[in-house]
Amino acid sequence: MVDLTPLRARFRGELLTAADGARYDTARAAFNAVFDRRPGVIARATGAADVIAAVTFARESRLPLAVRGGGHSVAGYSTIESGLLLDLGPMKGVRVDPVARRVRAQPGLTWGELDRETQAFGLATTGGRVTSTGIAGFILGSGSGWLERLHGLACDNLVAADVVTADGRLLTASAAEHAELFWGLKGGGGNFGVVTEFELALHRIGPEVLGGMLLFERADAVRVCRAYREWMRDAPPELGGGLVFLVAPPAPFVPQALRLLPAVAVIVAWFGEPSRGQVLLDGLRRAVPPAADLVQRLPYCALQSIVDAGNPPGRRQYWRSDNLRALDDDAVDTIVACANRATSPFSNIILQPGGHALAAVPDEATPLGGRNAPWQAHCYGNWEGGDDARHIAWVKDTERALAPWAAGHVSLNFISDADGGRVRAAFGDAKYRRLAALKRVYDPDNLFRSNQNIVPAPD
Repeated sequence: MVDLTPLRARFRGELLTAADGARYDTARAAFNAVFDRRPGVIARATGAADVIAAVTFARESRLPLAVRGGGHSVAGYSTIESGLLLDLGPMKGVRVDPVARRVRAQPGLTWGELDRETQAFGLATTGGRVTSTGIAGFILGSGSGWLERLHGLACDNLVAADVVTADGRLLTASAAEHAELFWGLKGGGGNFGVVTEFELALHRIGPEVLGGMLLFERADAVRVCRAYREWMRDAPPELGGGLVFLVAPPAPFVPQALRLLPAVAVIVAWFGEPSRGQVLLDGLRRAVPPAADLVQRLPYCALQSIVDAGNPPGRRQYWRSDNLRALDDDAVDTIVACANRATSPFSNIILQPGGHALAAVPDEATPLGGRNAPWQAHCYGNWEGGDDARHIAWVKDTERALAPWAAGHVSLNFISDADGGRVRAAFGDAKYRRLAALKRVYDPDNLFRSNQNIVPAPD
């Protein structure tokens, strides 16, 4: 057992060990129940000074270190066995500048909490599609959300970041200072330090938008996919959303005959003038009449929470995703066939359209490429109880089936158990070498390795 006395002397926040019983168990719980790890100590930071103290203690004690923002890491990076878990959850400071359209936000915030603050001024930035997602890992992993076709990824909206590096320094990274570190933070994950504050650009959004869901019977899946593909081909950037294969919930808004049966949903997120959006939607409605039409004017924060009910904490999860170079008829048929073989009623396949602001950012501007991909496909295994192998096999089988259309360079936030080869492939050889050189400068001993790890380049 490591002596925590030096850390206790410098740390203002709560320090929890197994001796703290229920509080410790609550604090160590991960969103993905596959990971039931027991940290040696959980350090719940209250500010940058606590982060510096915890990082310094882990380095000097040679303790394995994991960093948690919202705890949503599907790959289990936000928990650790026996080491030090630096929990940023208590750090929820936020300050909105409505004139400059900027927000300064600490890393313990979730997207639901941040959206609530920015929407008080009719402002928003690209954020997570589940409100309990933490902002930190999301932004550092690139950050895909409903607003991305209009305003880019979350990392594209990053203006500056305060970062505690492995040697305990607190730096500000931006385009004007520590610019190479700033580049690495825009999709390179938590490899280079612990961000204690993000500055993000905001945009005029809401307070009401046109959004919701068009729900279709699974028997119409091929028709719906093909119609959605054509509908999105020339869709303006104000139209976000996606297509989801799911089991219809037993909710009052779902027709009785469709409840708890396989279905297809088109999630609609329209950020333009509402009547123009309705006219655009009529084209899809005519192509394949929905079994339920739940699109309406609603608060932006309600749109952001639209899939929350299907993503509670405590389920077991395994994910694979990729950019697609095309969504031709064979790809559609393959996706539908894979969805129909899902092994859990909680699992999903999601098709996400690209284009516009996503593709407008130069490829070299951020670590992750693939910006010109017209589609992303996400296969999310999500289940309760045991039989992990069967559910994981379905996800892997789906990934193999879609390999002929895969384009690579997808965010590693969407990947379970990404090994070194998958990490390198996500960035490409040239960018990976650049990231490895950056890692050598800011974390030469790879203290920050509980992540989509980039190995420091040799001297």
